[in-house]
Order: sequence, then structure tokens, then C-alpha cells
Amino acid sequence: MVSLFRRNKSTVGLDIGSGFIKVAVVDHSGAEPELTHVSHTPLIADAIVEGEVMDPQIVVETVRSLVETSGLKPKRLISSVGGRDVMVKKIQMDRMKEADAREVIRWEAEQYVPFDMENVQLDFQILDPLDDGLQMSVLLVAAKREVVDQRVGLLRDAGLSPDVVDVDSFALHNAFEYNYPEAMEGIVALVNVGHEIATVNVLQDGAMVLTRDVPFGSRRLREDMRRMHGLTVEEADAVLQGRSERAGEFSELLRQGADDLAVGVERALAFLGGDAAPGRVYVCGGGARIPGMVDVLAARLRARTEVASPLQRLRVRPGVTSFVAVDELAPMLMLSVGLALRGGA
Repeated sequence: MVSLFRRNKSTVGLDIGSGFIKVAVVDHSGAEPELTHVSHTPLIADAIVEGEVMDPQIVVETVRSLVETSGLKPKRLISSVGGRDVMVKKIQMDRMKEADAREVIRWEAEQYVPFDMENVQLDFQILDPLDDGLQMSVLLVAAKREVVDQRVGLLRDAGLSPDVVDVDSFALHNAFEYNYPEAMEGIVALVNVGHEIATVNVLQDGAMVLTRDVPFGSRRLREDMRRMHGLTVEEADAVLQGRSERAGEFSELLRQGADDLAVGVERALAFLGGDAAPGRVYVCGGGARIPGMVDVLAARLRARTEVASPLQRLRVRPGVTSFVAVDELAPMLMLSVGLALRGGA
């Protein structure tokens, strides 16, 4: 799931989410990568549900329209998959060279992967290559082949040819690592609050040691406000994005939602065992700006918490963000920017 590219071209990162489709373009020709384009468009409700494409034609048409109206003709495109059909797990193996590990990884993976091994794509990363102990820590990645094939087929139907299909959690980590190098020490949590799912990445000294999906997203809160309080979609979205003067009326509902997410993050951290607790928590995704979200997470997790932006350190070409509200849009772009940054590997 890694690809090498010449550094004289741009890379398009395409994030197909259940609420929005986002595109980021990064130019790798200079001394530092530079963001040269961002765009996004909403996706019709229920076209994608819990990561599963329910209406492929709608998704294909939306992707094609976004790419065409953006004036893009991508030669290098990277997309990703995630959700319940992708597993990322830290495991222990006998220490060996990477080439030898690649020979035995499928046998090792049989102990951990809950999918049919005949229909799985595997990858891995050695987390402690410089240690000399008898055991080594390995981050194992397994994705159902049908999920990867479906994503490739969808993109081809949209007239696109992907170079790489990556994993959501890795792309998030990639953008975060580039923009927040100071956060690569100690235990840090990155929480990407999407439309339906929140992805929790836990880093220890810069290495991703855990990723978990929490069944919480902005859609749930929007539907609660529509069902319980009679708000329109537009009114509910204004509340969730902090643009409504009525936000105070729904503070308890928003607080409860944020608290549910915090419990999910706590349960994810419990998988690490011991006294693992993040010193810092960073929040991104479309739900990052839900009023009270950061404060509730900070109080519940007892950690300094802030909204993360993929543009914190990344160079941005003048004029690229002239027509978008950067503060609102930036947290949504963490995944697409992370995908586009991989083109410079």
C-alpha cells in the first residue's frame, strides 16, 4: 500500500466519505510539498452508509462531477478504504529482517485477522526496527480484497485510475505527522470525527500503535435535532458547525454526544492496557468544530485537546483558499491531504 513517485508531479488525494467527498492536490516538485488545490462537495444522504457504498452510480457521478468542475486531470491519484472491513493491529513476532517477515506475515496474520485469508490483502510495518530484542512489534494491516477492488472499480467508472488504495488511518497519521512534528513524543490521540464514524489513532513516540472506529459522527446529532426538535437539515448543520445563534438551545444534546465519543476513545485506549493515557488529544474531521466537543473531550480524557489542521505547517499556494472558509474546511481535509502527501514518498 505504498508507492514511489517521481517528485516532479502533483498528487491528488481523494477522500470519499459518507457525508462529503474531498479532494486535495499537493505539488511535490519543490523543496517542500505545497498544497495547490482543495475542493469538496456533499454526497446525497445514504449513498454510503457505514462505509458501504449503497448507490454506486450516485457516488461515481458525484466524484466525476467534483473532479471535472475542479478542472483536474489527475495522473497520480490516491484514495483509501477504512471501516469494519479493514483491520489494523499491533502484534508481536520473532525478530527478523523485513524481507524475511514478508515471507511469513500471512502465516502470522492467520492468528489475528477475522476475515477469510484467501480474500485478504496484507501489509505491515515494523515499529521497532532498531531494537535488538528477541521479539519485534509489528503493525499489521488487513483489508478485504473485495473492498479494495470495489473502490478501484468505482474510481475507474468515474474515469479515474488510482495509483494506490491506502488505509484511512494511515493517511490521517501521515498528514498529522507532517503538520505536528512536536506531537511525535509520548502518547497522543488523533480523533477524526466523520459523518458516521470517528476514527481514533493512538500514537506512542510517533508510531501508530492503535486504531479503532467509534460509532459516532455528526450525522447522529443532526438526526437527533431534526427528530426531537424539528430542525431542518440546514438549521441542524448550522448548529453543528457553530454558525447558529441557537447553539445554546442544544448544548445538552451536543455535550452528551461529545461525552459518548469520549467514552469510545477511553475504550480504545483501554486496549493498550496499563496506565496508557494521552498527554494530548487532537480532533479533526467534519465534526471537530461541533460546539463544546473539544472542551468535553479535554475534561473527560484529562488531556490538552485542540482542533487539528492539515494546513498547520503545510505550505499553501497563494489563492488556493481564497474562496473557502479555511477554519471550517481545514479539519475536514486531514485525510485527503494525508493521501496527497504520500505522493512525495
